[in-house]
Amino acid sequence: MPEQAKKIRILLCDDQPDFLETISFWMESKGYEVTVARDGLEAMRRIRSAPFDIVFLDIHMPKLDGIETLGMIRKENKKMPVILLTAYPDEDTIEKAKKHNISGYFPKSGSFDDLTRILDVALRTHKKLRAT
Repeated sequence: MPEQAKKIRILLCDDQPDFLETISFWMESKGYEVTVARDGLEAMRRIRSAPFDIVFLDIHMPKLDGIETLGMIRKENKKMPVILLTAYPDEDTIEKAKKHNISGYFPKSGSFDDLTRILDVALRTHKKLRAT
């Protein structure tokens, strides 16, 4: 029997339960293994306890916002792909995030097709970086 391909492990961090449920259900239906976190502190605990292939991180969260969390992630892992999630994309926030080497951002009003493209590009790019 051929060895089954390793599932891509995604950490999805957002403080909105409806968004978390919808996106995690969709990702799981595509074959991804999804772990959720509801704030930046929980995201950091999860990152420190298990490896992830990619992180989706909401910008506006309680306790530790997405930019602060991204900064902490980058201190520990400079190459992990991180996609920012936002309901209200603004250029200043995106520019701050780019300084921390984000892999992209997904507006919450975006389609599942947009999400698929962003996810595919980030994973392909990361795979190429790891190979070099």
